[in-house]
Amino acid sequence: MTTSPSSRRPGVRLVQKVSSTRGFAKVAPHVVPALDRAVHRLTRGKVLLSAQMLPGVILTARGARSGLPRRTPLACMPEGRTGEGADGGTAGSWILIGSNFGRTDHPAWTANLLAHPDAEINWKGGDIPVTARLLAGAERDAVWRALLEFWPPYATYQARVEREIRLFRIVRR
Repeated sequence: MTTSPSSRRPGVRLVQKVSSTRGFAKVAPHVVPALDRAVHRLTRGKVLLSAQMLPGVILTARGARSGLPRRTPLACMPEGRTGEGADGGTAGSWILIGSNFGRTDHPAWTANLLAHPDAEINWKGGDIPVTARLLAGAERDAVWRALLEFWPPYATYQARVEREIRLFRIVRR
């Protein structure tokens, strides 16, 4: 079972409210990833700024068309066992959410994973080779329900867009 961030840290409910606003959806895609990349680089992979409120990874996936490595900071929902491995990661899996902050289009990283499901994540400072799988049907529905308990603003993002938000389960290779 996954623990909701709101049960772990003070101020999370305020962040959830702010992250549900249209203003946040306009500004965050330009600011949050840039800050995450900079802090992650400066701390040599030890800190992901946005992960102070919501768990996060740095996804490195090959571009769908270019084949070049693309690094993207993403929020995630860890699944399964939470024991620390030697690489600082978990032994379970992670859910990646293609919400794009409630914007109209699917984020580019989702097309990259559809084209090239083998990727790598940096989780808590450890690099982990992973394989991604797009969730569909009843499996997606069950994960979506768990995700809304984990971070309720995703419901607001989904309500804003006509597309179905893509969910990926990533597992260690």
